[in-house]
Amino acid sequence: ELLPPHVIIASSTSTLPMSSIQVGAVLHPERCVVGHPFNPPHLIPLVEIVGGTKTSEETIQRAMEFYTSIGKQAVRLNKELRGHVANRLQFAVAREVYYLVSEGVLSAADVDTALSWGPGLRWGLMGNMMLNHLGGGPGGIEHFFHQFAGPMTAGWKELGSPELTPEVQKKLIDGVHAEVGSLSIEELEAERDELLLGLIELRTKGKAR
Repeated sequence: ELLPPHVIIASSTSTLPMSSIQVGAVLHPERCVVGHPFNPPHLIPLVEIVGGTKTSEETIQRAMEFYTSIGKQAVRLNKELRGHVANRLQFAVAREVYYLVSEGVLSAADVDTALSWGPGLRWGLMGNMMLNHLGGGPGGIEHFFHQFAGPMTAGWKELGSPELTPEVQKKLIDGVHAEVGSLSIEELEAERDELLLGLIELRTKGKAR
């Protein structure tokens, strides 16, 4: 009520759907939208734009233009989903990571090494779809699905669904503390931020997607 009608109201919510928030927006629900950043938001460029059932197309376009103008990488979600997109991708990876550690397949340190020095390096340059296109060789994405669709979908059936019981959580926590050693949260954050800035600088110079 205090804002002029043309002012966009953007929520950074990571779970609440905008359609639920708009129930309380009696006057101008069309100007309400989700603009969800990604931690650490002062460094990570990603912002997810999600409209509710009453959000106008103009609001979505203005939000996309605003975030892009300040150097963000804005993506538009055409449907409302719990957790939006980036968190859902994290949930999928975390589920399997927790399963592997809880089942004793490998340690917390080794699963982090496998992720960050394997697919994580590629994900820092290109997304899944582009990497699949490259994985198909000269035949591209078409050949990738022809060759790998069967084995990949068979592998989905074997992915874990761990229950985060107190015992499982303790195993995960103990594994993380063993990996961290004497390093403080502040030291780890500083290392992360320095590496992130270097990666972002490299990406802005290159043409990776």
